Amino acid sequence: MKVEVFRDFACAWSRLGTRRFELATAEAGLSGSVELVHRPFLLNPDIPADVEPRPLLDVMGARFGGRERAESMLSSIVPFGLRDGVEYNFDKTLAVSSVHSHRLMWLAARDHDNATQNALAVAIYDAYFRDGRNIADRAELASLAAGVGIDRAKAATFLDSDEAIAEIREQAAAARANGVTTVPTFVFPGGETLPGASETDALTQALRNVEN
Repeated sequence: MKVEVFRDFACAWSRLGTRRFELATAEAGLSGSVELVHRPFLLNPDIPADVEPRPLLDVMGARFGGRERAESMLSSIVPFGLRDGVEYNFDKTLAVSSVHSHRLMWLAARDHDNATQNALAVAIYDAYFRDGRNIADRAELASLAAGVGIDRAKAATFLDSDEAIAEIREQAAAARANGVTTVPTFVFPGGETLPGASETDALTQALRNVEN
């Protein structure tokens, strides 16, 4: 079974949704039987790929009326993450473009199996939201790639090129044009769609619906 997920590595709810999907496959008795097909989405498509990193709380504070307001907005997801096994440290998180992280996933999808892709996705999310690493930095991404078994030198050479930049932007734009407005969005065989970080029970039921 293949399930598509449209997500952005810059989206905290995408991280939680991915974790809940992992829990749902286990609950449905389908661990190892479901291929999660990762599709890129850019919440902020106009941000340059190599924009200067800034603290996320400062960027959101400037947009939404102050740092305290930003902290309040982001803190709402923290208890959900703790419940489901996801750690967020928004005081460390940097506001950067996710284009290069999507490119690395593109490379993983081209040259590696789905298990490697899933491991890489988790590594990128945790580097960003838990550890405060710069996921727009090519060297950081090459290190993450090496951590899941992708050749570091190969990943670094790829990331230092322009390969797949246009493809990622085109795919993300196509997702919007086709009606994806919320991430994560899961698309199941047969067409059932679950937008947003649905609860594990809802994802489990969607998987069972396909099986039945």
